[in-house]
Formats: sequence, structure tokens, C-alpha cells
Amino acid sequence: MLPNEDKEKLIREKQYIRKRITICAVITAVIFCGFLARLFVWQIIEGKDYDKIAVNSTAYTVTTDATRGEILDRNGVGLAVNSTGYRIALDKLYIDENKLNDTVLKLIALVESGGEKWIDNLPIRLNSKNEFVFTKHSADEIKTLKSEEYLGLKNGDTAEKCVRLLAERYEVKGIADRSKLRNLLSVRYNMERNYFSNTNQYIFATDISSDMVAVVSENTQSLKGVDIQTYLSRYNPKGTLAPHLLGALGRINQEEYEQKQSEGKDYGYNDYIGKFGLEYAFEDELKGVGGERIVRKNAEGNVTGVVQSIAAKPGNTLCLTIDSELQRTAVKSLADQVQAARANGLTEAAYEGAGHGEDCETGAVVMLDVRDFGVLASASYPTYDLNRYSDYGKYYVKLATDKTAPMYNRAFVGSFAPGSVFKPCVAAAALEEGVINTGTHITCTKYYNYYPSNPVACMGTHGSIDLDEAITHSCNYFFAETGRLLGINTMYLYAEKFGLGEKTGLEVGESSGFLAGRDSTTWQDGNTVQAAIGQSDNAFTPVQLATYAATIANNGTRLKTHIVKEIKDYERTKTVYKYNSKKPEVMSTSGVSGENLRAVQRAMLDVTTSTGGTAYSVFGNYKVKVAAKTGTAENAGSDHTVFICYAPYDKPKVAVAVVLEHGAYGRYSMGVAKALLDKYFSIHKP
Repeated sequence: MLPNEDKEKLIREKQYIRKRITICAVITAVIFCGFLARLFVWQIIEGKDYDKIAVNSTAYTVTTDATRGEILDRNGVGLAVNSTGYRIALDKLYIDENKLNDTVLKLIALVESGGEKWIDNLPIRLNSKNEFVFTKHSADEIKTLKSEEYLGLKNGDTAEKCVRLLAERYEVKGIADRSKLRNLLSVRYNMERNYFSNTNQYIFATDISSDMVAVVSENTQSLKGVDIQTYLSRYNPKGTLAPHLLGALGRINQEEYEQKQSEGKDYGYNDYIGKFGLEYAFEDELKGVGGERIVRKNAEGNVTGVVQSIAAKPGNTLCLTIDSELQRTAVKSLADQVQAARANGLTEAAYEGAGHGEDCETGAVVMLDVRDFGVLASASYPTYDLNRYSDYGKYYVKLATDKTAPMYNRAFVGSFAPGSVFKPCVAAAALEEGVINTGTHITCTKYYNYYPSNPVACMGTHGSIDLDEAITHSCNYFFAETGRLLGINTMYLYAEKFGLGEKTGLEVGESSGFLAGRDSTTWQDGNTVQAAIGQSDNAFTPVQLATYAATIANNGTRLKTHIVKEIKDYERTKTVYKYNSKKPEVMSTSGVSGENLRAVQRAMLDVTTSTGGTAYSVFGNYKVKVAAKTGTAENAGSDHTVFICYAPYDKPKVAVAVVLEHGAYGRYSMGVAKALLDKYFSIHKP
């Protein structure tokens, strides 16, 4: 037991400890209560003031535009280049939210007073009765407007209801002028769709004149937050030269934006993006990387300036295999020959009835460099002007509703029955398989009826002919019998090796075509004889036909067909990529011996040099030797005319394929090829 003194000492120490704990607890409670009281003052009593300070003392990162890379032809001629323009932007960092509607109305009036346009995508207009109605050909935009994300309306709801709900959404009141109301709502709706915010400016108008720049600049005091900017816009020096190939830009939509974000790509809501063609296929190379500027606002809501900046990185430049001079010839000759075929058909139809080319309105041509299968020219008719093209303009609507489909790339995507130009492939396969030889004779009696359900009519009664004569005179009877002996499976296996029914390797969108037998859903033995003369289900693209001709010229080796020669940095001082033309990429080999291929090549030469050849009338006295094959394909209406060739025969440099839909007569498709060869050999020595 402890002595009494020790007990008392222990008691005093415990009491002291309790007292200290109590004091600490009281002090802690007082401090905590102080914090609670201050927090109450900050959040409840002074919450709005501090919220305003927090909002107005924020730094914002604003992305700046990247310079898009340009597209040049093989000689450095600009096809899609950048030009400096002016645009009007609204910057939310400098605008009082309560004055936004007034600012927009003033800006609309100012721009329209100068006769210029602002970006107007609202699918609603005023009719002659001053009623709000939906614009024509705007189904997708109307659907978006009525979607749950915006107005949440049903399909049957009217434009009047849309306007009323938009006015409520953007707190627009007291505007009696329905035109002004509609225009204001258009801008506000577009702002929302383009995510107008402190970090994302809204582009109000593009491509404005220097006069309008001066007018807007003079009114900046009353238009706070309105900014005149210089920017680089896309320009096509020759807008009709290669629109199907180059493609176009358009403002990025929500789906594209989300896709790019998921890929980790740097895109803003105001960015433009490639929509089709090379602009689309090489978007990642052309786009570049945007810069950044960090903007800070003080407690009063005023911008104090840029506190940090990161420079933008321009995109790369595409250098194509296309030759602008050859491309210009392709476009012109194609248009001339289509129009000539149609004019002739209309004249003949008056005396001989339909089926003579009066319905010829469209066509396509492709020229390749046989040495590396680079595309030298590619044209589709009818064409259009890229400089007038836009996603929403009247010109676009006109193009989209034109029955001739001018925006359709017939050269790369259109698939057509080849007719007799398919016969060299059948001949090569039959020779290699031993079905026939160069001395084999077949007697043509005009009508081939081995399969009564699939009769084949020949254009003449040729009698006993061999392979060379059959190709020279394009005898259907000879090839119907040869095709029957060869069989459809063997036939299409060789066709694949020549590139028919196969994608060529192009860097832009192309069709794979349709190969009879392989791609057919049903097949009968009798169909084989139709396939052997280029009918049945066979349907190939002009670029495939040009590749096929180039493969024959290249002794059966099919190279990768391509359109990009090299990729350089924007300043063109550094090569990022270059196609190795000395060691081109091989896609396939025909499997046909040199001897058998030479027999086919000689026969194709006779097509142009023999007096009975189907192309002798155009190429019989031509300055260089041309190997060729003509074709006519039956269709509803006038026949399609098809022509393939390569030249010079002894040392091939170029191959050409032409298709004129409903051209009726081969002289018109041959005329397109001749114009291209004339131009090529005026530039290059044979």
C-alpha cells in the first residue's frame, strides 16, 4: 500500500490531467465553433459574394486554331491550299450575359446592312404569310432540334411551337418583328449546339470582306465581346478540277467530336474536319495540333490578359501522284465526249428510236502510271465546284437532289459491267489452263446456243477464228465457248489476280466491285458464258479496270494503286513519308506465263493496228503503239461503252480506263482516252 502522501500526490496529478484535458476540449470546441461560424458567414451570409469572386477570378484555357496542311499535285501545284480570311467571333469572356441577346441582334443588323451573311443553320423560315415553317431538305436538322437534348418535341409538332420553346429557352421577350426573333433564335440555338462557353468562342460569320471588318471595328464599343479574327480558310484554286478526289471540309458534328475525343485527338467544337475524299482519309496528317492561351479574369470579371501561351503546330502537306495538266484534260475530255454522245443519240433517236446514247449523262476515267501504279488523273462526270460546296448551302441541296448524282465518285466507287474488256483476262486464264492455245480455232456462227436459257449473240459472223482474231474483232461466240470450257471458278480466280473484284489499295474510299460466280448469290452453268463476255454479275470500278490494264502491261504483276506520292511537313522541308516507286508494293501476280501474256498483249495491239480491229478507227495511225480493248455492256437504255488501253506498247508508261454510261458507241470512250494520251505524250516523250 502507498503512503498517504503518495496517494494525495497521485490524486492531485489525476485532477491536473483532467483539468488540462477539459481546458483543451474547451479551447478545441471554441476554435471549432469559430470555424463553423466563419463557414456560416462565408456560405450563407456572404455566399453570393464569394461565389461571384470565385467565378470572376478563374483562369480559362482557350484553344487556338491549327494550320491545316495543304494538298499539292506531283509537281507542287496547289489543289487544296490555305488563304487568309476574316471572321467574326463572339467571346463569352468579354460579354455580359444579360446583354448577349442585344449584342447578337446588333451584330446581325450590322452584318446584313453590309450585304453579308452570317452562319444560319436553324431549319425554320418565314413563309409569305409570315408563318414559321420548316425548311425543305432539312430532316436531320429538324430531328436534332426536336430531340430530347433540345426541345423534346414529337415529330408532328410545328415550327411555330419550336420557335415559342426556343424563345423561352433563351429568355427572349418583347421582339415583335418575327424575322428578328427567328434570326436571334438561330444564333442562340447554334451557340448552344456549338457549346459556346468561356473556353469556346462562337464563330458568327466567316469570309467577311475588309469593308465589313472596318464597319464592325468601328462599332466595337457597343459590341463588347465581338472579335474580328484572321484565319486560314480552305481554297481550291480550281474547284472543279478534282472535287471527288480531294473532298471537302465541314464543321465537326457531335458524333465526330465524341469519336475524336475517344481517340484522344485534339478537337474543338468550332473545328472543321474532312468529310470525304483525301481531306477525310488523311485527316490526322492534315489537321495539325491547336495551340493554347490561358486567360485570367479578376474579381471584377475583367480579363487581365494572357498568362501563358503554347504555339499551334501546323499539319503536314500531301503531295499527290496526280498531274494537274492531265487531270484538266481528263475532266474536259470526259465532259466533251459525254455531251457529244448524248447529242448524237438525240439526233439518231429522232430517226431510229431510243438506244443510241440519248440517255448518256455520266462517265468516269482513270489514268495510271504503269511503272508504279500511281494515279495520274481521275475524273467523274458530272462534276461540281468545291469552292461553292458546303453542308447546308443551296448549292449543296441542288447537288444532292440532282438525278445525275454529281457528288458520286464514279471513278473509284461506281461499279459497271465491263463488257468485252473482260475478254483479255479470260484469254490469259484459258491459255494458262491449257483450255485453248494460240492455234485453237472456234467457228463463230453469230449465235451461241450451247445453253438455250443463256444465248449469246455476236456482233458479226466471224467464221473460224483464233484467239488473236477473237480479241481483235471482239467475238462473243469465241469467248462464250472458251468461258464454258474454262469454268466460272477458274475464271474468277484469275480475275482476282488481275485486280478485278478486288480493292486496288487506294488510300481513299473505293468499291471492291462485284465478281460473277464468286459474289453471286445464285449460279447456273449457263451464266458462265455470259460472265465470259463481261456480262452476268460482273461489275468493276474504272480504277479497277485501269489497274487491270496496267497489270497486263506490267506482265502480270499487280502493284498497289495509290494516289499519295509523299507527305511533307508544312514548310515542305522534311519528308514524313515517301512512296518507294523503285520498289513498289506488289499486290498480286497473275500466275500467267510470259509467253501466254505476250499472246494477249499482241492481240490487244492488233485491236488498234489491224484494219479490222475495233479501235483501229481512232488509233490506227496513232503516233505511238497502243494496246487496247473495247467493250459494250448491255443495260436498261443505251449500252454502256468501256475502253481500256496502255501505251507505248513496247515500253508501257501509262494505262487508261474509260466508262461512259449509256454512251452507245465506242468512239466516245476512246475519244477520252485519246485526249489523255495526246496530252501525256505532249508532256513526256514516248
